[in-house]
Amino acid sequence: QVQLVESGGGLVQAGGSLRLSCAASGSFFAINTMAWYRQAPGKQREMVATITEGGSTTYADFVKGRFTISRENAKNTVYLHMNSLKPEDTTVYFCYAQIRVTKIRDIFYQYWGQGTQVTVSS
Repeated sequence: QVQLVESGGGLVQAGGSLRLSCAASGSFFAINTMAWYRQAPGKQREMVATITEGGSTTYADFVKGRFTISRENAKNTVYLHMNSLKPEDTTVYFCYAQIRVTKIRDIFYQYWGQGTQVTVSS
């Protein structure tokens, strides 16, 4: 069974940095786009950053210049490097991946991690 396992959340002061990691585990054939989303209580989940298998990235305006997404394909892992953190960045962050489970069927399924809490104190 395919799983996305996140780590790296925690408590940090405003202006500080954190790095989130997300590793895909289980049996699968390939991973396409990986991404990070976040969701505050009572709000819709919003995209933070995405990265394709080839390394092309996109960012939400509210994190441009502060966050960097990267991935290690050999480790099936995506990272989110968060710098200059602000109190408004406080929320739960979710890892996302499009995963092709088998070579036979050219279908990518969407998977989500369990979420990791990031808290930025002022």
